[in-house]
Amino acid sequence: MTELKKPNQHKQSFLAGIWKENPLFVTILGTCPALAVTTSLEASFGMGILFLFVVTCSNILISALRKLIPEEVETPCYIVIIAAFVTIVKMLTNAYLPALYTSLGVFLSLLVVNCIVLGRAEAFANKNTVLDSLLDGIGNGIGYTLALCIIGLVREILGTGMITFGKIFTFLPVYSLPILKYVNASGVTVFDYSMSLFANPAGGFIVFGIVMAIIQANSVHKRNVAQVQARKMLLAKANAAKAAPAPAKAATKEAN
Repeated sequence: MTELKKPNQHKQSFLAGIWKENPLFVTILGTCPALAVTTSLEASFGMGILFLFVVTCSNILISALRKLIPEEVETPCYIVIIAAFVTIVKMLTNAYLPALYTSLGVFLSLLVVNCIVLGRAEAFANKNTVLDSLLDGIGNGIGYTLALCIIGLVREILGTGMITFGKIFTFLPVYSLPILKYVNASGVTVFDYSMSLFANPAGGFIVFGIVMAIIQANSVHKRNVAQVQARKMLLAKANAAKAAPAPAKAATKEAN
């Protein structure tokens, strides 16, 4: 029986953090970088990938050392391990993606005390196997990256009127896709329906609130639909139970 449960446990460890227990949209953790660095899709994706690396590597190492770390110094040890991976990320990003390093600023360093990374270490990695901790880290990393990209995409479109590639990931050619704003080859703005508010921190709060409202409305709708279906099933069973004894009573009367 244990062997049959293992694949489901691994699947649950991976999928839970992507949507059902999404770090940002469900557990409402890591909101500071989500509101600060999501001014563009590129910056959001870059932050998400770096976060995924840190949380996954931290989970693996903490899980591997969980039986060796004394309970009295667990949290300091976790912070040291996380800080080591954040330092590696900072050095590599500064060397190979300086534009991303500059755009993330202090929020890259703050991954050391990010509540999601530390929370997964204390709530999951120190109680589960290395494989499950690996899958948990990847799942939460993907979920957080997805959440950041959704907010970043909406804010970039509404705030700048276009989606731009190549400014942060400099190995890509610079290209801007006009959506709400179009500038012709002569540099003349043909139309501009963008709102600079969404490029500011206040815009981050607005977009985050709207996305959360949509998610909650969808959850409430699904719950209501499930309740209606359950009531219909109960009503159908009740009607079937009322109708069932009728033939038996008729047969009894005939026998008498």
